[in-house]
Amino acid sequence: MISVARLAILVGIAGLIPFLAGVAGLFMMPEHSVTILRWFYLYSAGILAFMAGIYWPIAMQLDNCCYPQSPLVTMLLSQTFFVTAGIGLLLSTPAQIFLYTVAYIGLYITDAKWMRIYWPAWYLKMRLVLTSVVMACQISIGCWYFLIHGA
Repeated sequence: MISVARLAILVGIAGLIPFLAGVAGLFMMPEHSVTILRWFYLYSAGILAFMAGIYWPIAMQLDNCCYPQSPLVTMLLSQTFFVTAGIGLLLSTPAQIFLYTVAYIGLYITDAKWMRIYWPAWYLKMRLVLTSVVMACQISIGCWYFLIHGA
């Protein structure tokens, strides 16, 4: 039987494939850039919303406790990232580049700083690696876009 940690790592790595494919697609098929960018940011929004959803079960388990985060703060964090993911889909590409880059950094900082007590040590190590790859993809997409379309 596979452990939860190994399964999470495998699923996390598999989840990087669409991010990496988006970057590769822009460089290999620039004539399809509109479709690739739309797909890339739709996937970015989906993963951001999915990752934000992890705070809901924590909030429900906290019930009336308030250490280190209250259930209200935890649910508000979840909703903030979820709404950010959705709003990002309505923005122009330059705004999406900025928004998703900042949101993914914010999500990791939230996990590493304010939610650290809830995660096993392997989870934060995995998240650092996955977030680093996602950030490299977000920045690569941004650089490509601004090189092609200007600032």
